[in-house]
Amino acid sequence: MEHVERDSMEVDVVIVGAGPAGLSAACRLMQQANDAGQELTVCVVEKGSEVGAHILSGAVFEPRALAELFPDWEERGAPLTTPAIRDELYLLKDADKAHKLPNALVPKSMHNTGGDLTRYVISAGNLCRWLAEQAESLGVEIFPGFAAQETIIEDGVVKGILIGDMGVAADGQPKDGHMPGMELRAKYTLFAEGARGHLGKQLIREYQLDAGKDPQHYGIGLKELWDVPADKHEPGLVLHGSGWPLTKNAHGGWFLYHAENSQVVVGLIMDLSYQNPWLSPFDEFQRMKHHPLLKQYLEGGSRVAYGARAITKGGLNCLPKMTFPGGLLIGCDAGTLNFAKIKGLHTAMKSGLVAAESVFEALAAGDEGGQELTAFTTKWQASWAYAELKESASFGPAIHKYGTVGGGAYNFLDQLLGGKLPTVHDTTPDHAALKPASEFEKIDYPKPDGKLSFDKASSVFLSNTNHEEDQPCHLKLADPELPIRDNLPKYAEPAQRYCPVGVYEVVEDEAGQPKFQINFQNCIHCKTCDIKDPAQNITWVAPEGGGGPNYPNM
Repeated sequence: MEHVERDSMEVDVVIVGAGPAGLSAACRLMQQANDAGQELTVCVVEKGSEVGAHILSGAVFEPRALAELFPDWEERGAPLTTPAIRDELYLLKDADKAHKLPNALVPKSMHNTGGDLTRYVISAGNLCRWLAEQAESLGVEIFPGFAAQETIIEDGVVKGILIGDMGVAADGQPKDGHMPGMELRAKYTLFAEGARGHLGKQLIREYQLDAGKDPQHYGIGLKELWDVPADKHEPGLVLHGSGWPLTKNAHGGWFLYHAENSQVVVGLIMDLSYQNPWLSPFDEFQRMKHHPLLKQYLEGGSRVAYGARAITKGGLNCLPKMTFPGGLLIGCDAGTLNFAKIKGLHTAMKSGLVAAESVFEALAAGDEGGQELTAFTTKWQASWAYAELKESASFGPAIHKYGTVGGGAYNFLDQLLGGKLPTVHDTTPDHAALKPASEFEKIDYPKPDGKLSFDKASSVFLSNTNHEEDQPCHLKLADPELPIRDNLPKYAEPAQRYCPVGVYEVVEDEAGQPKFQINFQNCIHCKTCDIKDPAQNITWVAPEGGGGPNYPNM
């Protein structure tokens, strides 16, 4: 396309992503400005068609950061209505047997009941919708359906973002109704895109924010929402487990939470450090639901929603530097999730609060923007969220190194001794953990029964995913020949299996030769391909704003 003239808008702070970190930052910024009687313009851009459309989390929620942001959250009607009342942890021995862990052997970080803090089974999407209402009432401008496509960097300083063009055809030419993306320029830009944010990934590389850190580690989280019979529903029941169907070469765990309105959420989090290229996280999840322990709650119910999303789970060892000239990296874009708790909403929100306080302090002192806010690092490292990450630094690496049982024992002992055991590290990137297909037997997954287990096509339908078909593919291959030339013979092209919605297929062309096909319309923006491709040949970039899943209540 030829050079196009773009509108430009200047604000004080731009926030990329209307998730818990971004919205918490927006609210706190305006609270401070309103309290000080200072004029402040804060703008949040969100690639989903509405706030919450792309939000996916378990979730059992700790309201610690929420209470700091809005002490009167109950009076304001925050969607926290189902307190966690019963908490159980299981090891699935095989397809039929389960062993319940005694409470005394459960690591303290995994307790969800008791203590002086009530936790809640929630919809993270609905929490974000509520946070957006609070932000707008404080004076924040929120633009859903607009995807941040590029970072504006001038003389080494982040100056804002470029919104992606609307109405571009697959060949890159403008269509009728074409609308060039706007420049959003700001004194400070906060990046809160969630796990493996595509701008965050570029910023980490541009400013070498991960220098001296372990490579980041990820999981893929798959989740379904079910309507279940009233006699099988126990609001506030929280179940976690590990073991079957995952093998010793793959780690992860499952969850089943009883939410409100006779609904149950069930999911599997699988580490993307797995070795066997024949593994399919989606199919592992589907067969897992047939275990009697889970089946008892789902049988007779109906599945009403499905989704999947990568999870940044490396913890403190992998946490990059979060500051650079002109901006901050916060929430899961940086990797603030506490995997030992299987919780990240509260720590993401806290990172947003600390970011807002650091930015406002600078602006209130007359800062014209573009500085590196080193005060953020000091405040962040003094926060309870950072202390949580420090306490659990070995949690994920120990499981990778010693297995689910051995790693669990190491972590239990480490917590018992107050973190006195040596810190464990995992320096192998997730994509490099994959081994050749010839080293493993092909997995013959059972066919879905349409009652407890389902196929990818019906699942992507339930995610309400939609993309304008005539637009450039947002899944970029550095070498288009590599999937068939290299990945197919060595790894049986694992993209066919690690993608949870069937975006990638190997099909036959007219000459009967294998061809790599990308069905980008199915993409639910989980980012697994960007993480797990063994050659790091796939780069996920934002498609046209408004595309992707539309999660109603996830």
